[in-house]
Amino acid sequence: MDGLVRRHPPMGSGMSAAEQIAGGDHRLLLLCDHASAAVPAGIAIPPELLALHVGVDIGAGPLTRALAERIDAPAILGTVSRLVIDLHRESDHAALIPLVSDGHAIPGNEGADRAERIARFHAPYHRAIRDHVRRARPTLIVAIHSFTPRLETMGIDRPWHAGILHGRDDRAAVHAIAWLRGQGIETGDNEPYSGRLLNATLNRHALTQGIPSLSVEVRNDLIGDAAGVAQWTAILADMIAAIRNGLALNALPAQ
Repeated sequence: MDGLVRRHPPMGSGMSAAEQIAGGDHRLLLLCDHASAAVPAGIAIPPELLALHVGVDIGAGPLTRALAERIDAPAILGTVSRLVIDLHRESDHAALIPLVSDGHAIPGNEGADRAERIARFHAPYHRAIRDHVRRARPTLIVAIHSFTPRLETMGIDRPWHAGILHGRDDRAAVHAIAWLRGQGIETGDNEPYSGRLLNATLNRHALTQGIPSLSVEVRNDLIGDAAGVAQWTAILADMIAAIRNGLALNALPAQ
């Protein structure tokens, strides 16, 4: 990946809010809001939480980088833990700076300066995405996330290997779901949660621009090591090709 990534500096006052991979195929944009478990100095987040799903989307960052390299796609990844500020929330969302996450208290967020964290992390991250979309005009945006097989606060197993989330615009999602299920992969449609209820990043940068988009959720025990990341890189590369083919066919004029 050397040469493809504009590296963000060590976490500190001069940190970058986004890791950007240049890529060559600007028809596609990959996003990963929860790629990082980094916490800047001065914010007290219990360190034991940073290796858990509440601190980072386990495997999602490595998967996004590997996928970007495989298909030569641009990608933008968050560089701060979701426990510092959740980049996949609207700026006025009640859980933007979480006080509790899956039953874990986050005492360092009590009394946090909301405006300062938005200005430091949230706004520049979304500005980086906005500027790329305006410049490149991608024809498909794919957000990469991961989910835990079982929440600590809910005793219900999540059986899916992957979930495809979408809001009102399901143009890309229908092709992704059909393709994954066709490969025998247990795939949820708006599971483990609904993109109609939580789709902040894609609503902001894809829906408002009329760009087809979807979020891919991969169960994190399947991408927790290099072998799993490699397997799912291959799966998602083929899935994205199928989506693009499906969108192109749908765009053809009636004969």
